[in-house]
Amino acid sequence: MRHAKSDWSSGVDDHERPLAKRGRREAGLAGDWLREQVADVGLVVCSSATRARQTWKRVAKRLDTVPELRVDDRLYGASDRQLRDVLRELPDATRTALLIGHNPGLEDLVAELTGVECPLKTSSIAVLSSRFGWAAAGVRWGRLDSTVTPRG
Repeated sequence: MRHAKSDWSSGVDDHERPLAKRGRREAGLAGDWLREQVADVGLVVCSSATRARQTWKRVAKRLDTVPELRVDDRLYGASDRQLRDVLRELPDATRTALLIGHNPGLEDLVAELTGVECPLKTSSIAVLSSRFGWAAAGVRWGRLDSTVTPRG
């Protein structure tokens, strides 16, 4: 998932940019979609950026069960290679994980893992599946099952 729309008018450092009003609304809609469409997220790995953490907070409020959260500085500004390394470290027991991060790294990661270009606007979610474990994440590791960009 790409973080929700941020507020550029706040005049703070990029890492500290908060969500915009639209982003707060759309993060909640993303939470609704995840609750209805994605079963049993077991782990969330979230960028340390303010807008990503605020996105997760609003998503989590809409879920029936709130999974474990790991805030990981490596997701901020991460390349597809760095994101892939984070995936490869996920525990085997975690069947479904949610990464909340930034572009272009997320778009590039989805393309690498699935072979499919997938534009990820703010609040967009790409759902991937694979028959391989996390440690094997790499080129054509899985398939792109669905994408959504909640707007409201």
